[in-house]
Amino acid sequence: MFTHNTKTMTKRFLLLSLFCLFAGLTSLSAQGTPPEEKPAKEKTKQAASSAPTPKNMFEVGINGGLSMLGGDVKPLPSYGIGIHVRKALDYIFSLRGDFLLAKLKGADETTAQQVLDREFETDWKSGTIFGVLSLNSLHWNKPVRSTNLYVMVGGGGNSYNVEFQSESVRKGTFKSGLTPHLALGAGLTVRANNRINIGIEQQAFTTFGSSADQLDGILFDKGQTQEKSIFRDILSFTNLTINFNLGNPATQSEPLYWINPLETVMNDIEALKNRPEVSLEDADQDGVIDALDQELSTPAGAMVDTKGRTLDSDRDGVPDYLDREPFYTPAENERVNSEGVVVNPTSRGGVTEERVKELIDEALQSNGTLNDIRSTAAEWFLPMIHFGTDSYSVKYSDYGNLASIARTLRSSPNMRLVVTGYADATGAEAYNNQLSYGRAKAVIDHLVSVQNIGRGRFVLQWKGSNESLVPTNASYMNRRVEFRVAGAGDVEMDPPTGKTDGY
Repeated sequence: MFTHNTKTMTKRFLLLSLFCLFAGLTSLSAQGTPPEEKPAKEKTKQAASSAPTPKNMFEVGINGGLSMLGGDVKPLPSYGIGIHVRKALDYIFSLRGDFLLAKLKGADETTAQQVLDREFETDWKSGTIFGVLSLNSLHWNKPVRSTNLYVMVGGGGNSYNVEFQSESVRKGTFKSGLTPHLALGAGLTVRANNRINIGIEQQAFTTFGSSADQLDGILFDKGQTQEKSIFRDILSFTNLTINFNLGNPATQSEPLYWINPLETVMNDIEALKNRPEVSLEDADQDGVIDALDQELSTPAGAMVDTKGRTLDSDRDGVPDYLDREPFYTPAENERVNSEGVVVNPTSRGGVTEERVKELIDEALQSNGTLNDIRSTAAEWFLPMIHFGTDSYSVKYSDYGNLASIARTLRSSPNMRLVVTGYADATGAEAYNNQLSYGRAKAVIDHLVSVQNIGRGRFVLQWKGSNESLVPTNASYMNRRVEFRVAGAGDVEMDPPTGKTDGY
């Protein structure tokens, strides 16, 4: 039989255990709070907008194990069974509803110092709502966890019936009404597969109200004839649990406390690692790399758009590189031949191709240079070439335009072009002069090395940030190279002073 001091120490130990468990829960919650609350919230919002929380299954579990009552009578081991349903709110927090049936027993022993012959048997029924905190949710080294360590705190209601006797004289029955209680718990489960996990768990309950200290039949009175209780009764339930994840695996993931919150990011990184390297090969030499080219066998010299497709500017069905009139759109009912020339012209005014050629020939001077009339006509079809900020590299998207200029030069062997480079107004004047010179030189080098046009057919000039097309200093329209037909008085400019290597 327990002495008074022994029973007092036992109850104090149970109270201390409950306090430590509650303090540990509070400490773990505090440790999970980031030191800088506002930035953490901002990061959470950003993550939520890019990777929404997936739909996930809910858990149904069956619990069975040892139940004991810490009170005024020496406890005897008994049993309890329960069932619960758990649903994750996010990767750390979840809610759980429990129902528990437990048998509680106890009996004192008779000793020489004290004659106590008290025993009881209690039937317990309770329902509890727990808030559950997963403690290992921040281990992100694996996409799915193999274990889940958690603590929980909750509250609910209970009722119980007690059959008791004291000192072999007093016997009786006590039936409680609905009594509120506080519950604490902790557990560890191990994942068997995506549907089943098993674990071990500890729960503790303490009741409140007028019947809070009567689970063992020993009442706490104030000088009445009943036995006096020295401490609040505490129910302990140590159990094994087997849990099942219920839901459609095709549309729902496992409960989120099993899943790595960074799984989506990890999958994206792995996919990025396995992505094949982009090839810069341009098999048909049209200026568009094969990875972006939608026509991989463009004929040599054909003008293409930014997707590598052969251009047909007048939409007459004849590509520009075969079309003798690439910018002459046939009228309704007009037909063109294989060279893009209208074979049944309708009366719609204008000048025929033959007459244009006659006018150009008539404008030729005796020394073979072109006059202003032909120069103006040719310059209608000479494009601008634009450049990136602080760059004089020719873009792939401009290769087609440069091929068109080369074709114009081949068709007019006596034509020379003035190639003038410009810069925007974001840099110093001396540097802008060097940059505009480098852009004009890069274009000429391309036409010479790639299109095989003689260097003597170009006159290089540069104007720095002068003659801007738009008032915005950093506009790409100002970072350009222009072309015009050279006249007799056009001469090449010397490089700007203080030029850097590579220009």
